[in-house]
Amino acid sequence: MPRLTLKIALPIMLVGFFTILALLAVEQKQLSLSFYIIILFLIVYVFFFGLAIGQNIVSPIRKLLDKAIKLSEGDLSSRVYLETKDELSELARAFNKIAEELEVSRGLEGNLEKAVSVKVMARTKDLEETITALEQKVKNRTIELERLIEESQKLKNDLNGRKTETSQLKKDLDEVKKKVVGRNKIKQEPVEE
Repeated sequence: MPRLTLKIALPIMLVGFFTILALLAVEQKQLSLSFYIIILFLIVYVFFFGLAIGQNIVSPIRKLLDKAIKLSEGDLSSRVYLETKDELSELARAFNKIAEELEVSRGLEGNLEKAVSVKVMARTKDLEETITALEQKVKNRTIELERLIEESQKLKNDLNGRKTETSQLKKDLDEVKKKVVGRNKIKQEPVEE
């Protein structure tokens, strides 16, 4: 018979035994003072019996309830240790096992979050380095393009200057041609005497 059942049954058996003894001691015809004293003792005994049984059953349950509330609030180190050797102590062991497994699970979850965080940070760092390298390449290309635009502008200005110079040289050449042709004509005309 489990201990909890024994704890409840034994006092009830004792109450029954005392009741039988009290009824045997009473004479049916005479209700004396001793009968009332026995009844009074029986009432006091039943009162204290009820208190003792209530405390005996409620105290471990209250401990379990308090620890369960702490566990539900996130205190995973909450454990219940009962000195009884009955079903309530088995319930306390089951509660402690659940709390321990939750604590281990929470630890694993925390480790997993840390591992993911480290991987994300490493990947983010790689991406930041790639972005920085790309930004530097864009900056270098922009500088190179600006330099090429500047050089092409200089070449364009130089070309315009050369065009102007070429056109001036053409004009000068045309004038020289005219002068040369004019002199050749003068030389080719017979001189009349």
